[in-house]
Amino acid sequence: MERTCILIKPDALQRNLLGEIIGRFERKGLKIIGLKMMQLEDIVLEDHYEHHKDKPFFGKLRSYMKSAPVIAMALEGLDTVEAVRIIVGPTKGREADAGSIRGDLSMSIQTNLVHASDSVENGEIEIKRFFKEEEIFNYKKIDLNFVYSEDELED
Repeated sequence: MERTCILIKPDALQRNLLGEIIGRFERKGLKIIGLKMMQLEDIVLEDHYEHHKDKPFFGKLRSYMKSAPVIAMALEGLDTVEAVRIIVGPTKGREADAGSIRGDLSMSIQTNLVHASDSVENGEIEIKRFFKEEEIFNYKKIDLNFVYSEDELED
């Protein structure tokens, strides 16, 4: 099973969209293996947004991500990274398809409600960045055989 990391950003919390966003992942059948609220610090933001550190918008991005707590979430399932990226939609909310989180609930490129890992490798790195080992839970979900076919679970 793949794992991926989601950050529910300050704008989602301020707009009371937390339940709506988490519910979309749950309804898809993804397994929540970690969930916590946290206030991001500069060192974590600089590490997480390393690829944006030298860009002119980084200061505003950092301020925005520190403006309120975020919800960090680790999800698990088959092809989870790809499934989550579809649920979330493209970065710019006003270009995202209806039905996606950003397509239904966002108009912005920065205040776009959620961050989702862009690869399996980055998902694992980001889970380690935002969660301690003991904050990730390995448990059997009783609906597993109703989310995936028996053949999918054997692979």
